[in-house]
Formats: sequence, structure tokens, C-alpha cells
Amino acid sequence: MDSWLIPAAPVTFAEEIKKSRFITLLAHTDGVEAAKAFVESVRAEHPDARHHCVAWVAGPPDDSQKLGFSDDGEPAGTAGKPMLSQLMGSGVGEITAVVVRYYGGVLLGTGGLVKAYGGGVQQALNHLTTIRKTPLTEYTLLCDYAQLSGIESLLKLYQGLIVHSDYQATVQLRVALPQASLPAFTAKLADFSRGSLQLLKIDE
Repeated sequence: MDSWLIPAAPVTFAEEIKKSRFITLLAHTDGVEAAKAFVESVRAEHPDARHHCVAWVAGPPDDSQKLGFSDDGEPAGTAGKPMLSQLMGSGVGEITAVVVRYYGGVLLGTGGLVKAYGGGVQQALNHLTTIRKTPLTEYTLLCDYAQLSGIESLLKLYQGLIVHSDYQATVQLRVALPQASLPAFTAKLADFSRGSLQLLKIDE
């Protein structure tokens, strides 16, 4: 994906259903480790809650490797799955939902739980503000000092940036560009340098 929506700010939504208190928290989490860390922080904030059910889409919305959920002691399929369904339906990436339940003594039944957990996330998503994330790919670029300002202007034109500069006999740049801008930037770079400059892939 060239770009996707991510949460701009955390959201908290609370409601009471049949004496149980449900608190839904949404946050931006870039990667599974960040998602787990957010879940742990919520557990620490609400140590007395009966359940901390979770779901996350920890990468781009279309990355099935970064999905996760947990029912945390609720009957299987009644919490984490409906929560994840809501997140996936929103089209937002890098997002984690935690629903904290303080049990009020009344059983909700399977249908009631699905509605409470899925509905809590749905309500919280209605309050969510998002921003668009465009991932950048990094490359190495070697140039002369005289070419530097021209390269800076080109990068600006194509939403790119200089991540790192190393000034030796020539300038070694580490530049980052959105994938979608790459063909146009490469063509312009060749024009600008009469074919002498090219982006070099970085071997991870």
C-alpha cells in the first residue's frame, strides 16, 4: 500500500450495559510490540477489571501478518473477534483496541457480549480522528557538493527527505521517498545530473 490512515489521537469511550462497565480505548500502535505494550499499559491502569479484551491491526490495514486479538477469559469468539472485525472494517492501520470490562453481576449471554465488545469499538471509532501515513523507502545517493541544493529541491518536490548526510570528498546522502514518487523522482534526477546520479538500494 502506498499510504493508509492511522489514528491521530487516542480515544476513550465508556458505557454501562446491564451493570457492567465497558471502557474502550483506541491508540496508534506501529507494530505488534507497540500493540502489546499499549495493552500492558491499559492492564496496569485497570488492574481490578475482570477482563481486558484486545484486538489490533498493528501494520497497514491489508497486512494480515499484523493482526491479533484475545478474548481474555470471555467465551471464545465473543470479544476479540468482533472487536477485530470493527477495526478491519474501519480501514485504519496501526491501531489497537482494548475493551476493559468491570463485571456488574449480570450475565450478558453470547449475543450480548458480541454486541457490547464490537459495539464499544464501533462507538470509539466514530470519535477517532485519523491522519494519512505514507511510508518512505530509504536509498543511498552519492553526489558532488555543487549538486546538493538541486537534490534538496527535487526531494522537496516529491515529498522526500534527507535522513542522513556524510560530507567526505563527495557527499553521501541517505534519502527517503514515498514509493509512488520514485519513478518521477528517478527520471528528474537523471535529467538534473545528465545521467550521472542514481539512487542505490540499501541492503538491510
